[in-house]
Amino acid sequence: MRTNALIGLLFLGVVVGACDSSRTEASSQRACGTGEDCLPDVKYVDTNGTAYTAQQLAGKVVVVNFWATWCHPCQKEIPDLSKLYEKFKAQGVVMLGVLSDSPSDSDLLNFQSDYAMTYPVVRSTSDILLSFHYPQALPTTFVFDRGGHQVGSPRVGAISASELEQTLGKLVAQK
Repeated sequence: MRTNALIGLLFLGVVVGACDSSRTEASSQRACGTGEDCLPDVKYVDTNGTAYTAQQLAGKVVVVNFWATWCHPCQKEIPDLSKLYEKFKAQGVVMLGVLSDSPSDSDLLNFQSDYAMTYPVVRSTSDILLSFHYPQALPTTFVFDRGGHQVGSPRVGAISASELEQTLGKLVAQK
């Protein structure tokens, strides 16, 4: 079933979402509540064994990017995402790359090296996929403010470095 879902992701069309900056400012001031688009409360475990929980991510700006090693738009955006992660991580940004395919550990390490990938990689689980409503295309990027609120709509398709940099700049400025 997981293979069929991943194959389905490849064939679905791409819809481009946009961030709504007006929603960013108001929502970062209060905690996320029931019924809102909030950072899913699931355990994200990266390939190094580091676990990220909702409690650990509270108060941080979180970027969750669904991708796969075979995805050409993903390959194109990864170096830019890595540069932005390096620029903003000291300011409270956590970036998690949720891997949708299943390369071996050594193939993944080679991929990360080839594409200068510096942010944590989390292998997808059914809990993560269900919590994010099975993203319909790759890449898909979700951005959450310090209060855990989703900022705008999920970005389906490669996100431009300038667009994400502008969004992150606004979010880290909010304390």
